[in-house]
Amino acid sequence: MAAGVFQMAKGNLVMDTLIDTWYIHHRIHLYVLEALPEEAMGAIAASKGRTVGEQFAHIHNVRLMWLKSALPEALANVEKIEKEGISKALLASALTASADAIALLLEKAQQEGRVKGFKPHPAGFLGYLISHESHHRGQIFLSLKQAGFPVDKKTAFGIWEWGVR
Repeated sequence: MAAGVFQMAKGNLVMDTLIDTWYIHHRIHLYVLEALPEEAMGAIAASKGRTVGEQFAHIHNVRLMWLKSALPEALANVEKIEKEGISKALLASALTASADAIALLLEKAQQEGRVKGFKPHPAGFLGYLISHESHHRGQIFLSLKQAGFPVDKKTAFGIWEWGVR
Protein backbone atom coordinates (compact mmCIF):
# COMPACT_ATOMS: atom_id res chain seq x y z
CA MET A 1 0.00 0.00 0.00
CA ALA A 2 1.37 3.42 -0.92
CA ALA A 3 2.26 5.73 1.98
CA GLY A 4 -0.26 8.37 0.87
CA VAL A 5 -3.12 5.89 0.78
CA PHE A 6 -2.17 4.57 4.23
CA GLN A 7 -2.13 8.09 5.63
CA MET A 8 -5.56 8.79 4.19
CA ALA A 9 -6.98 5.51 5.52
CA LYS A 10 -5.42 6.14 8.92
CA GLY A 11 -6.91 9.63 9.08
CA ASN A 12 -10.26 10.97 7.96
CA LEU A 13 -11.54 8.08 5.87
CA VAL A 14 -11.42 5.57 8.72
CA MET A 15 -12.74 8.08 11.26
CA ASP A 16 -15.57 9.10 8.95
CA THR A 17 -16.66 5.47 8.59
CA LEU A 18 -16.45 4.85 12.35
CA ILE A 19 -18.54 7.95 13.09
CA ASP A 20 -21.00 6.97 10.34
CA THR A 21 -21.29 3.49 11.86
CA TRP A 22 -21.96 5.04 15.28
CA TYR A 23 -24.74 7.24 13.89
CA ILE A 24 -26.37 4.37 11.98
CA HIS A 25 -26.45 2.42 15.24
CA HIS A 26 -27.93 5.46 17.01
CA ARG A 27 -30.61 5.95 14.36
CA ILE A 28 -31.67 2.33 14.82
CA HIS A 29 -32.41 3.12 18.49
CA LEU A 30 -34.53 6.07 17.37
CA TYR A 31 -36.25 3.90 14.74
CA VAL A 32 -37.27 1.37 17.40
CA LEU A 33 -38.30 4.08 19.85
CA GLU A 34 -40.46 5.78 17.22
CA ALA A 35 -42.28 2.52 16.46
CA LEU A 36 -43.35 2.01 20.06
CA PRO A 37 -46.48 3.36 21.73
CA GLU A 38 -45.80 5.66 24.68
CA GLU A 39 -47.39 3.18 27.08
CA ALA A 40 -44.76 0.60 26.11
CA MET A 41 -42.13 2.65 27.97
CA GLY A 42 -43.41 1.08 31.20
CA ALA A 43 -43.35 -2.48 29.85
CA ILE A 44 -41.26 -4.92 31.84
CA ALA A 45 -40.05 -8.46 31.18
CA ALA A 46 -41.68 -11.39 32.95
CA SER A 47 -38.39 -11.85 34.81
CA LYS A 48 -38.64 -8.26 36.13
CA GLY A 49 -35.73 -5.84 35.87
CA ARG A 50 -35.78 -2.50 34.06
CA THR A 51 -38.75 -1.18 32.12
CA VAL A 52 -38.34 -0.51 28.41
CA GLY A 53 -37.92 3.19 29.14
CA GLU A 54 -35.35 2.44 31.82
CA GLN A 55 -33.42 0.24 29.37
CA PHE A 56 -33.17 3.12 26.90
CA ALA A 57 -32.21 5.44 29.77
CA HIS A 58 -29.50 2.97 30.84
CA ILE A 59 -28.01 3.07 27.34
CA HIS A 60 -27.86 6.85 27.53
CA ASN A 61 -26.52 6.89 31.09
CA VAL A 62 -23.70 4.43 30.32
CA ARG A 63 -22.64 6.74 27.50
CA LEU A 64 -22.46 9.53 30.08
CA MET A 65 -20.35 7.36 32.37
CA TRP A 66 -17.76 6.95 29.60
CA LEU A 67 -17.91 10.63 28.72
CA LYS A 68 -17.39 11.66 32.35
CA SER A 69 -14.22 9.60 32.41
CA ALA A 70 -12.84 10.21 28.93
CA LEU A 71 -14.18 13.59 27.73
CA PRO A 72 -16.01 15.47 30.51
CA GLU A 73 -16.23 18.69 28.49
CA ALA A 74 -18.64 16.93 26.11
CA LEU A 75 -21.18 16.64 28.96
CA ALA A 76 -21.99 20.37 28.97
CA ASN A 77 -25.47 19.94 27.42
CA VAL A 78 -26.13 16.31 28.30
CA GLU A 79 -27.97 15.21 31.43
CA LYS A 80 -28.51 11.86 33.11
CA ILE A 81 -31.99 10.37 32.80
CA GLU A 82 -33.63 9.51 36.09
CA LYS A 83 -36.31 6.81 36.44
CA GLU A 84 -39.11 9.30 36.96
CA GLY A 85 -40.74 11.00 33.99
CA ILE A 86 -39.28 8.84 31.22
CA SER A 87 -41.02 9.50 27.90
CA LYS A 88 -40.27 8.76 24.26
CA ALA A 89 -39.56 12.43 23.60
CA LEU A 90 -37.12 12.67 26.52
CA LEU A 91 -35.37 9.47 25.46
CA ALA A 92 -35.05 10.53 21.81
CA SER A 93 -33.64 13.91 22.79
CA ALA A 94 -31.24 12.52 25.39
CA LEU A 95 -30.03 9.67 23.19
CA THR A 96 -29.34 12.12 20.37
CA ALA A 97 -27.39 14.44 22.67
CA SER A 98 -25.31 11.58 24.07
CA ALA A 99 -24.75 10.12 20.58
CA ASP A 100 -23.35 13.47 19.46
CA ALA A 101 -21.10 13.63 22.52
CA ILE A 102 -19.83 10.08 21.89
CA ALA A 103 -19.07 11.09 18.29
CA LEU A 104 -16.89 13.89 19.68
CA LEU A 105 -15.18 11.38 21.96
CA LEU A 106 -14.51 9.08 19.01
CA GLU A 107 -13.02 11.97 17.02
CA LYS A 108 -10.75 12.92 19.91
CA ALA A 109 -9.81 9.29 20.45
CA GLN A 110 -8.81 8.95 16.81
CA GLN A 111 -6.48 11.93 17.17
CA GLU A 112 -4.96 10.61 20.40
CA GLY A 113 -5.01 6.95 19.41
CA ARG A 114 -6.93 5.88 22.52
CA VAL A 115 -10.00 6.35 24.69
CA LYS A 116 -9.03 7.26 28.23
CA GLY A 117 -9.83 4.32 30.51
CA PHE A 118 -10.49 1.83 27.69
CA LYS A 119 -8.30 -0.71 25.95
CA PRO A 120 -7.36 -1.62 23.26
CA HIS A 121 -8.19 1.24 20.83
CA PRO A 122 -10.94 3.61 19.58
CA ALA A 123 -12.39 1.07 17.11
CA GLY A 124 -12.62 -1.44 19.95
CA PHE A 125 -14.43 1.16 22.04
CA LEU A 126 -16.97 1.66 19.27
CA GLY A 127 -17.46 -2.11 19.09
CA TYR A 128 -17.90 -2.24 22.86
CA LEU A 129 -20.57 0.48 22.83
CA ILE A 130 -22.49 -1.09 19.96
CA SER A 131 -22.32 -4.53 21.58
CA HIS A 132 -23.49 -3.22 24.94
CA GLU A 133 -26.32 -1.19 23.50
CA SER A 134 -27.46 -3.95 21.14
CA HIS A 135 -27.61 -6.34 24.09
CA HIS A 136 -30.02 -3.95 25.80
CA ARG A 137 -32.02 -3.49 22.60
CA GLY A 138 -32.50 -7.27 22.61
CA GLN A 139 -33.69 -7.06 26.20
CA ILE A 140 -36.07 -4.28 25.17
CA PHE A 141 -37.55 -6.49 22.44
CA LEU A 142 -38.00 -9.37 24.89
CA SER A 143 -39.60 -7.11 27.50
CA LEU A 144 -41.99 -5.72 24.90
CA LYS A 145 -43.00 -9.21 23.75
CA GLN A 146 -43.53 -10.51 27.27
CA ALA A 147 -45.52 -7.43 28.29
CA GLY A 148 -47.89 -7.61 25.32
CA PHE A 149 -46.26 -4.97 23.11
CA PRO A 150 -44.49 -7.13 20.51
CA VAL A 151 -42.44 -5.20 17.98
CA ASP A 152 -44.06 -5.31 14.55
CA LYS A 153 -42.28 -7.26 11.79
CA LYS A 154 -41.40 -4.12 9.82
CA THR A 155 -39.49 -2.74 12.80
CA ALA A 156 -37.98 -6.10 13.77
CA PHE A 157 -36.53 -6.53 10.29
CA GLY A 158 -35.83 -2.82 9.89
CA ILE A 159 -33.15 -2.80 12.59
CA TRP A 160 -30.99 -4.84 10.19
CA GLU A 161 -31.30 -2.40 7.30
CA TRP A 162 -28.12 -0.48 8.05
CA GLY A 163 -27.93 0.79 4.48
CA VAL A 164 -31.08 2.87 4.89
CA ARG A 165 -30.81 3.99 8.51
